[in-house]
Amino acid sequence: MHEFILGGQRSGKSRCGESRAADWLARPGHRAVLLATALGGDDEMRARIQRHQADRAMRVPAMALDEVPRDLADALRRHSAPDCLVLVDCLTLWLTQWLMPLEGAPVEDATWLAVQADLDAALRVAPGPVVLVSNEIGLGLAPMSREARRYVDALGRLHQQVAARCPRVTLMVAGLEMAVKR
Repeated sequence: MHEFILGGQRSGKSRCGESRAADWLARPGHRAVLLATALGGDDEMRARIQRHQADRAMRVPAMALDEVPRDLADALRRHSAPDCLVLVDCLTLWLTQWLMPLEGAPVEDATWLAVQADLDAALRVAPGPVVLVSNEIGLGLAPMSREARRYVDALGRLHQQVAARCPRVTLMVAGLEMAVKR
């Protein structure tokens, strides 16, 4: 069963996703893989990624890792299997690679919509459980720049699409799980 886990910064959403993977791995014959979307564009982000990797290795040592900053739908197709839980962490950074990349120009709307549709198609046919993690950023003020407004709007639409596809949606607040959809 697919699940979408949303929350703010440091809300516990990644740990919640890791907990789902650990529970899955506790069953004989099950595998799990993390599709990590972050890129280390500066020293602080590289250190943050290393901390996440070390912490995750302690909490869920049997979970495999595939770093997928952009080609998420292809990676989901490649890894999804009835015996394999796929954890995507996170959609927020994945969208950043497309709309606000560290290098190069952002994609046009038509390209982004095709990429988003491809992820939806991959999620729809995934034979195993998929847990997707993302930041809920739409509860604050409207951003000042056109680029930031485009990003927030695109993330909100992506969240709606993923939430519609997942039978379970969980909102994390201060480390606490709130069932949004069951």
